[in-house]
Amino acid sequence: MTVGSGRLTYRVAEGWGNLPPGYRYLEAAGVAVDSKDNVYVFTRGEHPVIVFDRQGNFLRSWGEGLVGRAHAITIGPEDEIWLTDDGNHTIRKFTTEGKLLMTIAGEGHPAPLQSGKPFNRPTHVALCPRTGDLYISDGYGNSRVHKYDPKGRHLFSWGGAGTDPGCFNLPHNIVTDAEGLVYVADRENHRIQIFDPKGQYLGQWNNLHRPCGLGYDDENGGLFLVGELGTGLEVNAAVANLGNRVSILSIKGELVCRIGDRFAGEGPGQFIAPHGLATDSRGDLYVAEVSYTIKGRRENPPRELRSLQKFTRVH
Repeated sequence: MTVGSGRLTYRVAEGWGNLPPGYRYLEAAGVAVDSKDNVYVFTRGEHPVIVFDRQGNFLRSWGEGLVGRAHAITIGPEDEIWLTDDGNHTIRKFTTEGKLLMTIAGEGHPAPLQSGKPFNRPTHVALCPRTGDLYISDGYGNSRVHKYDPKGRHLFSWGGAGTDPGCFNLPHNIVTDAEGLVYVADRENHRIQIFDPKGQYLGQWNNLHRPCGLGYDDENGGLFLVGELGTGLEVNAAVANLGNRVSILSIKGELVCRIGDRFAGEGPGQFIAPHGLATDSRGDLYVAEVSYTIKGRRENPPRELRSLQKFTRVH
């Protein structure tokens, strides 16, 4: 099955990812790809980090007993693994084999709600490709971005609650581009805001619906991958084309491609809640979804839904 509207097309790799017997995702909160094209899935099941090769063969798992609630995974230039745990208000750095290297912030102790202090349910980590500095979106219980140096020392923060430029209404995801600019998925303000490394507001991209997942592909043309959530409201639940899709944007914010349907769905190429996105060296796209949180847990009885898809890039 081929999907994609615009200048890019993809083939759905149905059934990708061979889980061992007894394993499950429950749901996949995040996905990332290392320099060898191995794929790391950050799950909310019993095995937090599940690793596959590019063909979908299981390699290993780790992180059992360490994670409060999986939210995001980031891989740095040396293949270091950063896990964002919004349940424990903690950022951790690991090796690819799961050895803990660094912990930032308090184990299970949140900063006061909307205090601006790190952290209250942080959502994602981005690394500057030039300096190695970290940018952390602090997200559910705060309206800030925090900047840290590579050794985990806090440098400064910016933002605040609101809708004005530079303010946030749930900063849910964050990436940097090759020049070191910072892009924040300001989810409930329906926009992506752009900042320089000092936190100065540069502009924003609109015409997005609750941008939730955010990725950047520098190897395959400088593309931004945006996972958009559906409405979540009864009043417009029957209105088409409100999220439940992945939009791919150029470095100028122009729409290059969209994947998804008019409404949410469980079929190949459809989405319920695209939450994490990544690409490999060939431009293939991986999408992690929190489909259990959005839909599965509300069913009677609760049901685990598909939460990971791979799309092989055609052109």
